[in-house]
Amino acid sequence: MVETPLILQTVDLTKHFGMIKAAERISVEVNQGQLVGIVGANGSGKTTFLNLITGYLKPERGRILFMGRDTTGLPPRVITRLGVARSFQVPQLYTHMNVLECVLLSLAAESGNGGSFWQPLFEESRRAEALETLGRFGLSAYAHRPTSELPEGGRKLLDIALSFALKPKLLLMDEPTSGVSIEDKFEVMDTLVKVLQESNVTTIFVEHDMEVVQRYGWRVLVFDEGQVIADGKPDNVLADPEVRKTVLGRV
Repeated sequence: MVETPLILQTVDLTKHFGMIKAAERISVEVNQGQLVGIVGANGSGKTTFLNLITGYLKPERGRILFMGRDTTGLPPRVITRLGVARSFQVPQLYTHMNVLECVLLSLAAESGNGGSFWQPLFEESRRAEALETLGRFGLSAYAHRPTSELPEGGRKLLDIALSFALKPKLLLMDEPTSGVSIEDKFEVMDTLVKVLQESNVTTIFVEHDMEVVQRYGWRVLVFDEGQVIADGKPDNVLADPEVRKTVLGRV
C-alpha cells in the first residue's frame, strides 16, 4: 500500500494544569485520509489534545505541524482557515435558526463573507450547496425545520455537517455518538464515515464507545495521564490486557 502524505504532526506536545499532566510529550503523526480513533479514561487528555491542535489551548512545550506548516500557538480562527475543523461533544448549533440557515451560515464563513451577512447567505448557488450538504448527511427532510426539532442523532450529524461545510482537510470530532441511542449510533457513524471518506477528509475522533472505535477506526491511539500508551490497529490495540485495564478498568 502506498503511504499517503503526512497531514498532522505533533512533536513533544506538553500541557499541564497545575499538577495534572493533560499532555505529556505527545508525538503523533497522522497521514492524509486516515480515520483515527482516540480512547482513554476520563481526564486522560483526549479533549486537551484536540484543543491544542485547534488552538483553543496553547502548549507549554512542543510543536504542531499541519500540512508541514507550524501552527503552534496560532488563534483558532486562523487554524480553521488553514483547513482544520472541529465538532464538539455537545452539538454547537444556532438554535434560533432552521437547519438550512445553519449550513448557509457555515458556507458564508468558509467563503469569508460571513460579515456581510444575510443577503449573501441566500444566493442560489450557496443555497444549492447547502441543500446538497444536507442531503449527504441525510438531513434533507429537516431543511426548513428548527434545529430544536432534530433528534439527538440528527443534531450530531448537523453539528458535523456545519464543520464539513467549512471544507476542512482535517476534521476533529469529540465523541460523535455521545447521547445517541444504541439503535442509532451505527447509522450516524455509517453516514459520517461515508461522507468523510468520499471527500478524503482526514478524521480524528475521540470516542468512549469501544464498539464504535473497533468498527470504524483504521487506527487507534490510547491516552493515559496525557501520554499515548498505545497506537495501532483497533483489533490489536483494544485486545491488549493492559489497554483494557487502563481504558475499561478491567482485563
